[in-house]
Amino acid sequence: MILIFLFIAAIFLAYSNGANDNFKGVATLFGSGTTNYKKAINWATITTFSGAVAAIFLAKELVKNFSGKGLVPNELIQTPTFAIAIALGAAITVFSATKIGMPISTTHSLVGALFGAGVMAVGSQFNFSRLGNTFLIPLIVSPLMAAVLSLIAYLLFKFIRKQIPSLNTTNPTLLGISSPKVLDSLHYLSSGVVSFARGLNDTPKIVGLLIIINAFDIKWSMLSVAIIMALGGLLNAKKVGETMSKKITKMNSGQGFTANMITGLLVTTASIHGLPVSTTHVSVGSLFGIGTVTKKADYKVIGKIILSWILTLPIAAIISALIFKLLEVI
Repeated sequence: MILIFLFIAAIFLAYSNGANDNFKGVATLFGSGTTNYKKAINWATITTFSGAVAAIFLAKELVKNFSGKGLVPNELIQTPTFAIAIALGAAITVFSATKIGMPISTTHSLVGALFGAGVMAVGSQFNFSRLGNTFLIPLIVSPLMAAVLSLIAYLLFKFIRKQIPSLNTTNPTLLGISSPKVLDSLHYLSSGVVSFARGLNDTPKIVGLLIIINAFDIKWSMLSVAIIMALGGLLNAKKVGETMSKKITKMNSGQGFTANMITGLLVTTASIHGLPVSTTHVSVGSLFGIGTVTKKADYKVIGKIILSWILTLPIAAIISALIFKLLEVI
């Protein structure tokens, strides 16, 4: 029964993750008017699912990191109640944010839940040093890197465009091909890369909670998580999608492509090296970088998003700690 409860908790987390995160990769497609919401979410679903399946082969290091190994004693990791507390703490936090349209980080929620349940269980035996080095530093640094790199990339592309006469006409062309069509194609491709990277990065974090007790096969666990993540995005992504697409900054297709290119590059690189960065933080950072250089960023909305990020970790920690204590009593 406890293993079934663990599986349900992980599935709830996967659904919440899909609802809050799936649209982020294609937010620029919708926000720039390149396509409508339905086509954007369908493209996000296909590419995110592909990334989740690829995680079976490419992202095993993240599975280890999010099992809690190195943070708490190994004997605690083998208890289903610890994993249930983490999964439910993170899931409740992410799902609540989704309902109000706030794009928070599932990664951040999981880190908070690991911290809350871990400290409640072992107190001072919790490895605070590893928490900072392995988890918190990448989460803090990645959005800053994304903002700076997207700003630089946009200015570079803008400079290159001005040097090519055919791109500065009423009907711009590149090698005889309509440049808006080329740009739209690249924009679709970059959105797909971001969504693929997100599936690759987030799936193993959830699966890590299932395999720590060696009761679930990693391949079937990842496939189950991939399917539920896709379902969560299809059914509950609209509010977060509106925030990401319309409220952070106004953008055109070229600016959206630049933001996606930086996000996809950073998240894919981090996934392969086992670094638990947040696709949310990176994608918002990229959009912020673009909005800063174009002077169209809505700082009030960005401020609210940053506040939700600050609150994510302590809220997830408190919820998971309380759930762990409750499960101990039961």
